[in-house]
Amino acid sequence: MAQVLISDKLSPVAAEVFAARGVAVDVRPNLAQEELIEIIAGYDGLAVRSATKVTAGVIAAAKRLKVIGRAGIGVDNVDIPAATARGVVVMNTPFGNSITTAEHTIALMLAAARSITAADASTQSGRWEKNRFIGVELYAKTLGIIGCGNIGSIVADRACGLHMKVVTYDPYLTPERAVRLGVEKVELDELLARADVISLHVPMTESTRNVLSEEALGRTKRGVIVVNVARGGLVDEHALRGLLESGHVGAAAFDVFSAEPATDNVLFGAPNFIATPHLGASTVEAQENVARQIAEQMSDYLLTGAVENALNMPSITAEEAPRLKPYVELADKLGMFAGQIVDAGLEAVEIELEGRVAAMNAKPLIAASLAGILRPQLEDVNMVSAPAVVRERGIELLEARRETSAIYDSLIRIRAQTGGEWRTLAGTVIGGAPKIVEVSGMALQADFEPVMLFTHNADRPGYVGALGTLLGNAGINIATLHLGRELATGEAIAIVGVDQPVPEPLLAELRAQPLVRYAKVLRF
Repeated sequence: MAQVLISDKLSPVAAEVFAARGVAVDVRPNLAQEELIEIIAGYDGLAVRSATKVTAGVIAAAKRLKVIGRAGIGVDNVDIPAATARGVVVMNTPFGNSITTAEHTIALMLAAARSITAADASTQSGRWEKNRFIGVELYAKTLGIIGCGNIGSIVADRACGLHMKVVTYDPYLTPERAVRLGVEKVELDELLARADVISLHVPMTESTRNVLSEEALGRTKRGVIVVNVARGGLVDEHALRGLLESGHVGAAAFDVFSAEPATDNVLFGAPNFIATPHLGASTVEAQENVARQIAEQMSDYLLTGAVENALNMPSITAEEAPRLKPYVELADKLGMFAGQIVDAGLEAVEIELEGRVAAMNAKPLIAASLAGILRPQLEDVNMVSAPAVVRERGIELLEARRETSAIYDSLIRIRAQTGGEWRTLAGTVIGGAPKIVEVSGMALQADFEPVMLFTHNADRPGYVGALGTLLGNAGINIATLHLGRELATGEAIAIVGVDQPVPEPLLAELRAQPLVRYAKVLRF
């Protein structure tokens, strides 16, 4: 039975979902890093929010770990490269708290525009300072949204409802989607110059760190309002403090800070500054939504192989998983075949999908093929880590799809370049089982046996008999024998399933035979 650890304070619904799906679950929030490292080896899955830091050390200690689930959007508390290198899927719930976070953004925007928190504190202290708190209307003002993805687009929709003009800076936003959202796509410099209110909705990366730097903030309108409910570190907090004090920035409202928990921050006490303690996703509905979603996603992956909202692996829906499963197995085994006959280093890979399989989700099939190819050299590689390994090693990857296949309903063909030469093989699925149907351009049909002897030889009388005699004299039983040949060249291949391992001296003797071009023992 799969075992999952919940190491943060998630809604109880997460544990209920795991239990209902037949996944054993332990709930142990507030673990120290050392405690987590000590126990993580016993778990297949780890469910977290933002408090648990899933470091490279935690991942290294997690010998069984298959999936890390973040109940929420941001995954800056998870070392994704380390997880990828170990073949651990990292997934999040990008939509579970979107509405809640967008609503908090609008709430802070309105609070900053009308000095709500300062006016509340003043009034409840017994003062009636009606003339002190003169706010600004948001009607007809320009909202500049940095990052118009899932949450940013919801904020844009709500702002349009307030009859604000919305401009957005987002390099990934297409012009067509901008039109559908009713926003104007602009460059950052134009947004800074035009916006009366700026709201940030981007992840924290090296490219977004201090996107509102001192220099950028200096190019904004006098009196601009800055709202950040995304991630700490997107705004230069020290520069913002000075601009609040000078009045250049009219107000600011932050839910996130560069260091959290933010018990002290340079912005605290600044004029017209509002702070909340990372409440963007803190509603009953959002907490239950993300807890339920991450438990369902992790259960689906552990039980069926379905992958949803993964950050380091192609997604596979629950509907796709059963259809893809036999082809993923075929791709993996074909890759293992190719990887075992790569003798001079892997230089390039070509993967072709033909027929019905070409219309399926190709990314998992490509990932499975690459994992199979690399596994003979890298024992721990899998579908998660293989694409990254291929990129890191500079191995050229080519992909192709063909709507029809000459003979089979579906065909996967792999070509691997080694020592400047190409090794080609293809396979299909028949009756739910993977089959080898082509090697070096020669047709045959063979099952994948645990141990197989592959030879490429001259097509001459007596070869098969000699091969059988050689194996028989060594006490090796032939379980299956499949042959292919090419009449035009006089070349042939043999794939022999054997019941016993083939010792290296016997393999050397086989290679020394005059008709043999190549011989290799394959294991699957």
